[in-house]
Amino acid sequence: MRSQDCRPISSQPLAILLACAALFFLVDVVVIQSVWSGTKDSRHPKVSSSSKKAHVKGTPASLAPVTVMDLRGASSPSKSRLVLDLDREPDVSEKRVNNPSRVVISLPNASLSQTARAKVEDGTVPAPFIVTQATPHAVAISLPTASYGSYSQFTLSDPPRLVIDVTPPLEQDAPPTEETQTSPPAEESPSSPSLVTAPVIQQSPPRTKDYTTIVIDPGHGGKDPGALGVRRTAEKDITLKVALHLKELLRKRSDVRVLMTRDRDVYVELEERAKFANSHGADLFVSIHVNSHPSRVVKGIEIYHFGEAKDQRALEVAARENGTPISNTGVGWEYLVADLLTTKKIEASLELAWNAKEAMVTQMNGAYDVIDHGVKTAPFYVLRFTSMPSILAEVAYISNPDEEALLRRPTFIKSVAQSLYQGILSFLANNK
Repeated sequence: MRSQDCRPISSQPLAILLACAALFFLVDVVVIQSVWSGTKDSRHPKVSSSSKKAHVKGTPASLAPVTVMDLRGASSPSKSRLVLDLDREPDVSEKRVNNPSRVVISLPNASLSQTARAKVEDGTVPAPFIVTQATPHAVAISLPTASYGSYSQFTLSDPPRLVIDVTPPLEQDAPPTEETQTSPPAEESPSSPSLVTAPVIQQSPPRTKDYTTIVIDPGHGGKDPGALGVRRTAEKDITLKVALHLKELLRKRSDVRVLMTRDRDVYVELEERAKFANSHGADLFVSIHVNSHPSRVVKGIEIYHFGEAKDQRALEVAARENGTPISNTGVGWEYLVADLLTTKKIEASLELAWNAKEAMVTQMNGAYDVIDHGVKTAPFYVLRFTSMPSILAEVAYISNPDEEALLRRPTFIKSVAQSLYQGILSFLANNK
């Protein structure tokens, strides 16, 4: 006798069919949500088999798809950048895939807008980025392994963006020609009198420095105490202590040369600090400061790079550190773009600032309650007039009694220096 469950489907009531369909749909949703949750990761995630089993409970808001509103790309001989403009902050994961070998940076639970999709389809996305709507619920950016030397990806907020940078592969560097290897300088060729006065631009490929020069700039000093805490702790003393610890950490590396704008309690003009870095051919400039606020409850860290102040508070901080009135501190954007070095410098400074901030939050958040105020732009004098990637770190608020107490502890000073050190190393690893 045939059981009821084995009867032909046509004999099943319509209500049972609808109930089964609804059940299968619910199972699909649960599975998809589990996959999305399993791909949630950090800025530089480590892919492992265990991560696929992770499950994060999502709210209805977190399940709403992220929309890639637009795609923007820019390329130069030294770097290519892709920026994804998003409607909210995304989850990002990355993994290496073989056949063909590539890195895939994924935005699970995301979709391309019509504008972004049109740019993907008409080929305006710069090489080597390959953007696809991998599934109806995921966007992927592929980087073929042979198409880049190194890459980095990070997210920004206000507005939300995903930024991906790649450097060209070493194999693409043009090898020196036989002429540049063997030809003597034009001045040394007596058989070519017409070339004697010709300018010699470059007779051999440029030599790459085997070290990186880093200038550490402890803020204030001497007659300029900087900000003062409730217990009369002086900013100039804190910045020097952090800088000296950072110097000792960096000096242990054979590929780094460390210089300081001051190594004792002396006053140094802002102009002289910038000139010092420029004249010594610095590759990076790190200025260390301690923040202050009229409200004693405000605390936390923030890292600045040069640019137009986006809010009144950033302008006030720059004015205080510059020692100038607010009315004389602002810099118009037309002034920024007039400098041919500005674009490249700001891009590198942003990456350095981001690495330093992320390292401080990651390294210090275990022992201290770190409030992250993010990466900001402001027209600091020492950042404007240094020609290399430059950042200014406001490592705590001396106006906050709790953070002033922390700043008086040697262990906290060492933790700040160690965090900045890790941020610098992270930047150097991605910008060899």
